[in-house]
Amino acid sequence: MDPAIDTRVRASFAKQSMMETLGAKVIALGEGRCTIRSSIPPGARQQQGFGHAGLTFSVGDSAAGYAALTCMGLDSEVVTSEIKINLLAPAVGEYLLAEGRVIRPGRRLITVQSEVWAVTGETRKQIAVLLGTMVPVPLTTPG
Repeated sequence: MDPAIDTRVRASFAKQSMMETLGAKVIALGEGRCTIRSSIPPGARQQQGFGHAGLTFSVGDSAAGYAALTCMGLDSEVVTSEIKINLLAPAVGEYLLAEGRVIRPGRRLITVQSEVWAVTGETRKQIAVLLGTMVPVPLTTPG
C-alpha cells in the first residue's frame, strides 16, 4: 500500500474523538483492510456489564470505513451511507478487535464488511458482523 495512504488513513482516524474516548487504535492497515483494537471501557457497558452494542457497532463501522478509505484517492474522505449489524454474542473480553475489509470498491459506492471479536488472552469469540456501504466525499476543512 502507498505510504501516503497509510499516513492519510491514520491522520483521519486520529481526528475521531469517539475512537479516542473508546480507547480504540488502528493496529493494522492494508489495501482494502483495516484492523482496530478497542478497550471495553466502563462507560461503554450495558446494564448486564457486557460491552454495549453501540461500542461494537462503532469499532466495526470504523474498521469498515477505514478499509474503504485505503481504496480512495488522497483527495477524498469517507462517510458511511448505510451499515447493518448482526450481533452474535455478548461483548465480553479483555478488548474488542474489529477487522474491516472492502468487498467491492466502486467509484461512488464501496461495499464493506467487518467482523468484531471479543478477545481474552489467546481466545477470540466473534460477537458481530457488519455489512454496509461507504461513500467517498471530497476533503474539506470544518468552517
